[in-house]
This record gives sequence, C-alpha cells and structure tokens, in this order.
Amino acid sequence: MSLDQLTVMVITFNEEANIRRTLDSLRWVPSILVIDSYSTDGTLAIVQAYPHTRILQRKFENFADQCNFGLSEVDTTWVLSIDADYVFPQESAQAIEAAIQGDAAAYRAMFRYCIYGEPVRGSILPPRTVLYRKARAHYVNDGHGHRVVVEGSVESLPFSIRHDDRKPLSRWLQSQINYARQEADKISSSPGAELGRNDRIRKAVVLAPPLVFLLVYGIRGGILSGWRGLFYALQRLTFEVLLSLFLIDVNLQSMLKTSDSREPE
Repeated sequence: MSLDQLTVMVITFNEEANIRRTLDSLRWVPSILVIDSYSTDGTLAIVQAYPHTRILQRKFENFADQCNFGLSEVDTTWVLSIDADYVFPQESAQAIEAAIQGDAAAYRAMFRYCIYGEPVRGSILPPRTVLYRKARAHYVNDGHGHRVVVEGSVESLPFSIRHDDRKPLSRWLQSQINYARQEADKISSSPGAELGRNDRIRKAVVLAPPLVFLLVYGIRGGILSGWRGLFYALQRLTFEVLLSLFLIDVNLQSMLKTSDSREPE
C-alpha cells in the first residue's frame, strides 16, 4: 500500500507561529486536510502556499467533534492525525510507508517536547495514537483534550515527533486556564475508582504541583537542559497550580450550594 492511501489531518486555529514548520516536515505526504476554526491570523495564507493541502472551515465546539468531522471528509484508508505544532523527522516518511503496509489497526508515537525550537529533558508528554485506519477509529472527548478510540491492535512507530509550539506565552497561559477548568470538571465529577493514578493525586490538590515540578526538573533531568528545562518545568507547575485552584473552586462552590439549600426560608 502506497502513501496515496494516507491523509494527514490537522486541526488549526491561529497557528501562523507553527504551521509552516509542520507542513515543511510533511512535504512527502500526498494529501493534507486542514480543519480550520476560522483563523484570523496568517494561518490560511501559509497553508494555501502548499499545493497538497485542502482547507475546510468549521466552527469549533470541541476537539472530538472537530476531528470526527475531519474523518468524515477523508477518503483514504489511513489517517495521520496531528497538531499544528508537530514536526516530523526525515525518517518518518519511510517508517510510515512501511507501517501502513502492516496488519496493525493503528500506531502510536513518542514525543520530544521543545522550548523555542530545542528539545528538553524531563518531558511528561505521553505517547499518542497518531496513525490509524480510518474505518476503525473515532474520537471522544477526555477532559480538556480528546483521544482516538481504535478497534484493533496499536503498535509503536520507530521515531519521535517534536512538539514545538512557538505561540506567545500569553496565548499559552489562556489555553492552560481553559484546559485546567475542563480537567477540573472531569476530575471532580468522576468517582475515585474511575480515575487513574495521576488524577487521584491531582484530586488531593496540594500534592500534584510540587510533585510534577520535582519529576520534570529533577528526576527526569530537566535541570540538565538549562533555562529551557526550567521554563518547561515552570510551565508544568503553572498548569498544575491552575488545576488545583479550579478543583478548590469546584469544592467551594459545591459547599456554598449545599449551605444555601439548608438555610431555612
């Protein structure tokens, strides 16, 4: 099976700081489908300069719906689903061409997190299923993000993708506020038995922020990446602090509602 049976699907909204590097790393792909949420910056002008891209615009409601819409517009057997700040190594073309000739239903990839273009130690980005047979996949929302559900076996790709987001810090902070709020809603509304180990630690509120900083900066060696390692560790600490604040706020709001309902009329 050739790469003609592969479509890259990427979700965009105001990604002019990133999308050119991503598309440059995927020049070997015959077809790229961009699902854009009505970007107001230079994203679309950049994408249109690449002849193997197709743009569809759709109002953003959530990631799962956006991705499922994209899948409905794909007419190839395989899909490579990516974010607009992923950068693929040169060896990915040959590796993916070999993978789609295999029997697996999907493939996951490891990531190298970058700060201003350079990979850092200490990354806690988990592997993600990025390559899959369209007919066996659909997306569901999961907290602040989304994940693909695949029917069949999932194997690993033999390379790592660079996660290289260079949007302004103010944009990153606003995104983290939204993500932390959504994640807090998920954690607070889920029974403890349904939560993974990390989310059970987060539900304890005070434990997660210092533990994550220690893990990223110390145990996993972020300190060896200089100021970039410290920057990344502080990013992860910031998200966990925001999440803790939202979890506390959810608990306080619940207490206030309970108290108000008990007040005599």
